[in-house]
Formats: sequence, structure tokens, C-alpha cells
Amino acid sequence: MNKKERLVAAIEHGTVIDHIPASKTYQVASLLGLFDLDTPVTIGINYPSQKVGNKGIIKVSDKFFTDDEISRLSVVAPKVILNIIRDYEVVEKKTVETPDEIKGIVKCNNPKCVTNNEPMDTVFHVIDKEQGVLKCHYCDKEQDINKVELV
Repeated sequence: MNKKERLVAAIEHGTVIDHIPASKTYQVASLLGLFDLDTPVTIGINYPSQKVGNKGIIKVSDKFFTDDEISRLSVVAPKVILNIIRDYEVVEKKTVETPDEIKGIVKCNNPKCVTNNEPMDTVFHVIDKEQGVLKCHYCDKEQDINKVELV
């Protein structure tokens, strides 16, 4: 695709988050705090995608995400692609991978878990990345990553 055919306007510097499942686009934007930024943010949904059916795409000018912010993304939209843009060119592509451990992002669904009764961060071990199975570090309860509640 040449630059004139882009579906969304090019950005000079920043990050393009691509291949987001369309239904998760606003959740990704919210999780990354994009609605609170002062820089231009473009959010597009329901673009055709061979990878995910309909996809969302988010372009964030003048913003580069930390590894911690990126790991938060893996909970709601694993396998999205981050394109790092400098001078209108993609200088780096990163595929978001689910980390081995997820801290302070997901709520434990066990009401008796210490994390739901004390002021502390949750910690989950990702025991099956393909199926998306998380296991609470404190109570050993397993959860499906697609059905979790975010903290």
C-alpha cells in the first residue's frame, strides 16, 4: 500500500497500535490512558484485517510506550503490533507478547483472595499463553484472560 492510500493520516513521531481486535479498540485506548493525553490520538475501528477479521488501529502522536504500559495491553489484546514512528517512517515493530507474570492489572475473581481484602497489588502467573490461563500467586485460583476484570 503506498502512502497516499493510508486509511488513517500519517504521523511524524509516535506509535501506531495495529491489529487490535475491533471490539477491544476502546478498551486498549482506555487502558493506555489515551483519552487523557494532550497530543493528537486517532482511533479507527472496523477496518478489514486478514489476521483478526475486523481490526482497530490507534495512532498516537509524540508518544512512545513503556514496557509496563505495553504489558498491560497483552491482557486485553495480545498479539497487537506496535509500530514506532520517527520522521514518518516505521523504525521499529513490536508484537505485544503476554508476559510470564502480570502485576497489578487484573483483579482476582476469588472474593476470599487476600488481594480483594487487603490494599495490595495482584500478581498472576501466566500458566498457558495459548489458552490464556492465569493463576493467582496468592490463592492459586485460575482465570481465563478473556474474562478477567481489570483493576
